[in-house]
This record gives sequence, structure tokens and C-alpha cells, in this order.
Amino acid sequence: MKSLTLYELNSLVAETLSLELSDEYWVEAELSEAREVRGHCYMELIQKEEGSNTPIARASAKCWKNRWMLIGPHFERVTGQRLHQGMKVMLKVYANFHEAYGFSWIVTDINPEFTMGDMARRRQEIIRQLKAEGVFDMQRELRLPLFLQHVAVISSATAAGYGDFCNQLMSNEFGFRFETRLFPAIMQGEQVEQSIIEALDSINAEAGCFDAVVIIRGGGATADLSGFDALALAENVAQFPLPIITGIGHERDESIIDMVSHTRVKTPTAAAAFLIDHLHQVLLRIERAEQRLGLLLTNRMEYEQLRLGRVSEKLPMLFSLVKSRRGAQVDSLGQRLYAAIDRQMTRQKHHIDLISQSLSPLADRLLSAEKHRLELLEQRTKALDPDRLLRRGFSITLHNGRAVSRASDLVAGDIVETRLAEGIVTAEVKQIQSS
Repeated sequence: MKSLTLYELNSLVAETLSLELSDEYWVEAELSEAREVRGHCYMELIQKEEGSNTPIARASAKCWKNRWMLIGPHFERVTGQRLHQGMKVMLKVYANFHEAYGFSWIVTDINPEFTMGDMARRRQEIIRQLKAEGVFDMQRELRLPLFLQHVAVISSATAAGYGDFCNQLMSNEFGFRFETRLFPAIMQGEQVEQSIIEALDSINAEAGCFDAVVIIRGGGATADLSGFDALALAENVAQFPLPIITGIGHERDESIIDMVSHTRVKTPTAAAAFLIDHLHQVLLRIERAEQRLGLLLTNRMEYEQLRLGRVSEKLPMLFSLVKSRRGAQVDSLGQRLYAAIDRQMTRQKHHIDLISQSLSPLADRLLSAEKHRLELLEQRTKALDPDRLLRRGFSITLHNGRAVSRASDLVAGDIVETRLAEGIVTAEVKQIQSS
């Protein structure tokens, strides 16, 4: 049995394909990979089962440098994006089988309108889902702080737009002071979505330190913006607790995070201008309020001066009226007081008369009793009068001025006086005899 070498078999396959599939075909597919190598573009194509992420077809495709130099830039200009994983494309291809490298589809053209239509459908689906979740307008319900000066910035650290943003804030004509802190993020390519979400998470952990968040991207092409149309990033931006200002740096169209942010401006410098103007408007409000307050105070002072003038004119008349009223009140009170005193004195006089009438008989009885008692005492006193005793023949013996009632109170040699009714006898005691 005659056999073929592998090269001969592959050559036969190549010849058969060139005869049977000699035409070019437009094919719809999803990119699972797209990369440039030495100017050529290499793609991996898949088709997924509807309603599932399971691939039901796979193929490799190549666009050689001479064609890619023409169709690649055109695709980017129309769609605003580079080829990237997950993008749906319509490619014009022909079959190619190389004896050494195997089968692949060779790309000769790409239809950007198809990709634009798919992107638009996907954007509309994300917008519909955000509205269904009730988060699409949440950012616009937040109020910008009046004194918005502490700003968290999400940007690439090396982006020229970030430098322009900071310079414009620091050198503003009004001398406003802003404090900014950079939270670095990747702003183009496939890692945009996850990188910005991580930056937002870091800011949210310190949300009390900031008044607002600014997401800026500048200094680059308008390609690689698909990351800003991602559902997860849009949900994070829409539900963020601080107002978010976006200055993505492309004027062709709004990204979805532009739509759900609090305020969308075109460029990083426009974002800085917005913050400066916001503070300027607050300053103008303060100045207008100051002017109104000054005017109100002046008007109030004039009004009070006029009122005081009118009061001062009325004061003498009011004083006279008050004096008359008070005088009448004093007179009335005086009359009432005199009447009250007179009534009180009458009552007290009557009370004294009653007491006097009740005291007179009592006093007479007391006087009679005391008079009788005195008469008795007088009689007793007269009965005890020593002179009467002496006149009756009694005598009183005194020793040292004291009456002697017992012989034992004396001793021999004592000098005693004996008082008689008529005269006094002095004697010396010679002998004591006790009975």
C-alpha cells in the first residue's frame, strides 16, 4: 500500500481548499484573543451557544501586516476602540492551509459598522439593566458640598491629563486651595474596569476624608474605551456615596460611566475648571449674602432709629399719663389704707373697752381680798409687837445684839443687856444655872 508523507497530505489539503473554497466570506464571530506581533494581527475566533458562555466553534485568523496597516487604523477611527477580547466582529476572510503551519482564516477586511451596532446594543442593554436596578440616576441625587476642596483622583500617575488637572487647580486665579490625592489606576486596555473598581474601593474605605471623586483620562487616543462601558464599573460608580466627576477625555460619545456619574466634563482640565467654578459660585453666593445682610442691617438700623424717635416724642406724654394714673392709684390706695386703719382702730378700741369692763370687777375683788389679807397681817403684826410685851411686864435679854432664849447660850463673864418697858439694864453673868 502506497503511503503519503505528511507534507504531501497537507499539500493535497491546501490544493483542495484552494479549489473548493476559493471565494472570500463575511463571517460573524467573537474575539477570544487579539494581539499584534511584528505588525501582523493574530486573532482567535469563537462562537458561543446562545444564552450560554460555552463555545460551539473555534478558529484562528490572521491579518497580514500589509492589510492590517490599512484596516486596523480605520476600524479604530470608526469604533473608537481597538480589537479586544469579548468584542463581536464581522470579518472578510478566505481559507488558507499552510503545509507547515496548518489551517487558518486570512482576514482581508473588517466591518466596523457591525461592531458599532453590537457595541450600541450592548450599551443599551447595560443602560436598561442599570435603570431596572434603580441605580442609573443615584449619583445625580447627591449634592456637591459647598466647600468642595478635598478631592480623590483616579487616573494614571504618568498621564499628562493628571498633571494638567493638578496644575490648573493649584494655579487658579482666585487662590482657592484644593487638596488632592491620587489613587492610581490603569486607564486603557482590558484591565480598566477592575483597576478603577479597586481604586473606588480604596476611596470608599476613607470616604470621610473626601468631598468628591474625579475620574480623568487624558493624553491618549480615543481607543480602548470599552472598559468604561462595563456593567460592574457602572454599578460601582452609580452607587458610590460621594459625587463622581468624569473627564475621560473623548468628545465623540459618552461612556456609560459618564452617563451615571454626577457630572460629566470632556477633559481633565475641564474637570479642574468645574471644581474651581463651583467654589467661585459659592464665593459669589457668600458675597451676595454679605451684601444683602449689610443692606438688611442698614435698613433695620434706620427703622429702629425712626421708631426710637417716635417713642422719644411720645415719652413725655406717656410719662405724664402714667404719672396721673399712678397718682390716682396712690390716692385710692391711701384712702383705702386710712379707712382700713380707722376700722382697725375702732375694732381695737371696742376690744379694749370690753377688756376694761371685764377687768374692773376683777380688780375690785382682788383689791378687797388683798385689803382683808393686809388687815389680818396688821393684826398679827401688832400682836407680835415687842413693845406691847414689854408693857405687860416682860423683858428681853440681849447678848451681842441677839435675843437670849436659853441660859446655856451664855457663859460666866458675858455682858448682857436686859431691855424693859422703860430703860435698859446691863449686867455681867456670874453664874449659869440650867433648869
